[in-house]
Amino acid sequence: MKSPRHADVLESMAADRSGRYGDRWSREDLILALYLYCQIPFAKTKANNAEVIRLANLIGRTPASVARKLGNFGAFDPLLAEQGISGLTHTSRHDRQIWGEFRNHWDALVEEGARLLSDSSAPARGREDAPSAPGAEDEQIIVRPTGASERRASLTVRLFQSFFRRAVLASYDSTCCVCGLNIRRLLVASHIKAWALDESARSDPENGLCLCALHDRAFDRGIITVSDELQLLVRSDVISSKQPFVRTALADFNNKPLRMPTRFAPRREFLAWHMQNVFGRETSSLSSLRQQI
Repeated sequence: MKSPRHADVLESMAADRSGRYGDRWSREDLILALYLYCQIPFAKTKANNAEVIRLANLIGRTPASVARKLGNFGAFDPLLAEQGISGLTHTSRHDRQIWGEFRNHWDALVEEGARLLSDSSAPARGREDAPSAPGAEDEQIIVRPTGASERRASLTVRLFQSFFRRAVLASYDSTCCVCGLNIRRLLVASHIKAWALDESARSDPENGLCLCALHDRAFDRGIITVSDELQLLVRSDVISSKQPFVRTALADFNNKPLRMPTRFAPRREFLAWHMQNVFGRETSSLSSLRQQI
């Protein structure tokens, strides 16, 4: 029996008999495809996705062709493979080259993707497309970056932040990996290792967790952390709290498994850093205070 993903591909191939079908993809087109792939959920890499259609129009291909290319990148994604999701098997050497070039070099992908969009005929984001509040609703992806009047450094930082947020939320299907809250306006793409301490990981989705506002704050303050076994750990003084809300919102999650993303699992080295330098630091400070008392 053919998988639903494979059935989608066969249907899209039957519909895609125009729009450069069979033409070799340029390096620039592949970079834009990977740029998009990282920022939308894998389950939504379909021909009817608005961002897929927008990219297809930009590079002169059909949405079905773009959807297949996103599926090709899925074939290289190790976490998808662990879940039994194979992506598409008919990948090219050039697909693999682009994946290998930018995998773990996410800043370079963001900069190159933004440059290509700036140099292209992609539509500029209008005032009506802007989110009503920072982080409330993510802006469109396949548009020319705005902010020409900004200093280049400020614009670049904003692009990194937008890519990181979209990639992390897409990986967790816009769901808090601790409590399962799925109200997008209340979700945060949390850096595991602060980007001020490691700029090389500032855009890396594997340095991120999708957390609700409460658990983001708790993680940032060292009240919770994630073990190497991907289980949530809660600080001992919080576990012993008698307050019902504290128990429901925090303590009861101790030793519970993290909700895993479909892509970009948190990297163990970043989790170890947080365990030692944020969670461990706060725990040590609490022990010292108790000894003084």
